Amino acid sequence: MFRFFETLIDPYQPYDETAEIPNRLIPFCRRFLYPARWVLLASMVLGLIFAISEALLLRFAGQLVDILTEAQPDRLWQDHGDTLLVMIAVVILVRPLSVIVESFVSGQGYYAPMGALVRWRTHRKMLRQSLSFFSDDFAGRVANKQLQLAPSLNDATHQLAQEMWYAGVYLLGAAVILAETDLRLVAPLALWFAGTVAVAVWFVPRITRAGKAVAEARSDLAGRIVDSYTNIQTVKLFAHAEREEEYAREAMEAFRWVFHAQTRLYTWLNIWLSALSILLIGGVVGYGVWLWSLGAISVGPIAAASALVMRLSGMVEWIMWSLSMLFQNIGTVQEGMEMVSKPLGLKDRPGAPALKLERGEIRFDHVTHQYGRDRRETGGAGGVADVSLTIRGGERVGLVGRSGAGKSTLVNLALRFFDPDDGRVLIDGQDLADCQQDSVRRQISMVTQDTALLHRSIRDNIAYGRPEATEAELWEAAAKVHADEFIPGLVDREGRRGLDAHVGERGVRLSGGQRQRIALARAVLKNAPILILDEATSALDSEVEAAIQEAMADLMAGKTVVAIAHRLSTIQSMDRIVVLDRGRIIEEGSHEALLETGGLYARLWKRQSGGFLAADLEAEPAAE
Repeated sequence: MFRFFETLIDPYQPYDETAEIPNRLIPFCRRFLYPARWVLLASMVLGLIFAISEALLLRFAGQLVDILTEAQPDRLWQDHGDTLLVMIAVVILVRPLSVIVESFVSGQGYYAPMGALVRWRTHRKMLRQSLSFFSDDFAGRVANKQLQLAPSLNDATHQLAQEMWYAGVYLLGAAVILAETDLRLVAPLALWFAGTVAVAVWFVPRITRAGKAVAEARSDLAGRIVDSYTNIQTVKLFAHAEREEEYAREAMEAFRWVFHAQTRLYTWLNIWLSALSILLIGGVVGYGVWLWSLGAISVGPIAAASALVMRLSGMVEWIMWSLSMLFQNIGTVQEGMEMVSKPLGLKDRPGAPALKLERGEIRFDHVTHQYGRDRRETGGAGGVADVSLTIRGGERVGLVGRSGAGKSTLVNLALRFFDPDDGRVLIDGQDLADCQQDSVRRQISMVTQDTALLHRSIRDNIAYGRPEATEAELWEAAAKVHADEFIPGLVDREGRRGLDAHVGERGVRLSGGQRQRIALARAVLKNAPILILDEATSALDSEVEAAIQEAMADLMAGKTVVAIAHRLSTIQSMDRIVVLDRGRIIEEGSHEALLETGGLYARLWKRQSGGFLAADLEAEPAAE
């Protein structure tokens, strides 16, 4: 029985992945709640039945008073049997069954699958966002907003579809019952309702804004705390625990005071609703007693009317709590909506073909790319300006230059992490801007100097290069980079060993050299035809580096290789070396040819300290 309700909604059902997520509340909610439309409708119907049953109970109470007052005990069932049976059916069957079935519909049929659906779709959207999207925000803040969105949307929807719906139907039922008794009894109820609406109109936008501010402050606080935890080694290295405490305290104080502002609104809302509740009870009960004193109505209607308004009065606090949670959830939904509705920074064109690789030739055709600057600007750090470069298939090319010269920009463009502002990047004659992003990256392996591993097992991290690989292939890749020397001895705190041992967040449980060898093993396993190395052996000690040079040679054999070099000795055997400065190519040639020209490369070579570019060259002007 549980399984039937749990499978009413498929969280992973097909949907239009290319459609933009709306950035307005109503269209946003409609987009995500559409798969649950029939479940929500069933929940509302059951809520309607329950609310009517609740109102009828109080009407029955008044009727029962009159029946017992007037009826003869021996003729009770003969004269009023039909009415009593209806009362019994509502009390014993209709009311409890509506509650039970609704709990199955909302509890099993709605909450869990809809939570999974919202998280699934928003997570997929986040994974497809550009790198610049994540570089502009805390990862913890992004994750917090994304994770808060699903429960807040579900809670807000349930509060509207059940709690507010129940309250509205109950209120309508109360009005009908009071009108049956005496139409004039509806007047105090109408005044109470009008006052409640007026209070809601004033408070709703303010509480919604306050809820959004609270959610934003909570996300900022989470982002700061996660940032400290993620970089805990740096925090301890510089003995800056107190600095991080103050950094988090600023966000805590901001969160505290926006939360205070929100609770002040809730307190004022409570005061106004309580005052209106007093007016409701006094108006209906007092007026009903006055009518009884005139002989206009009997005791039964007064009992029913009094029970109704007492119930409504008791519901005021519950309504206030539901309203406050509803508005808080709406604010949280709006905050998460603003993030997940942002258009993708880098999109594949409709019907974009996959990259078809033959030779592995990479060509930069008059490429200009600047980060957040005038794209026509030249000479700025962190970009390239009108660069034309062809790397032949199977050629090994080293990229050299000082910090900000444009080396990483060229690599990022080749990986299609960005599209160029001007010009084209082509692989085997195919413009990458016209190709599927994932198909481009499947053809490229990259090993970086700063290797961050996934907080998973050694097996998962190596297999990331080729998930379908066998265990024998995993060990073969590990052996080629001498990672098999330390993997068998690894044990994590859960007692998992070898390939099953987990590496910790960003691979923190491994040494820098061990992380580098796992990354190299991953690249060996992937065996892509284009290889990008960003000082890939810099974290290895000299003995280990020398031991895996043969493996590196095997890894590069027959591939197009682009190597970013900070330690020039690692690229002197490349087929060609390209020297960049201030976003432009100023020299290219073999190691020997560049030394003979006496240009920037020669000066860099002469001024190296321990194999790396000398710091004092940062101030040296570019070659003419």
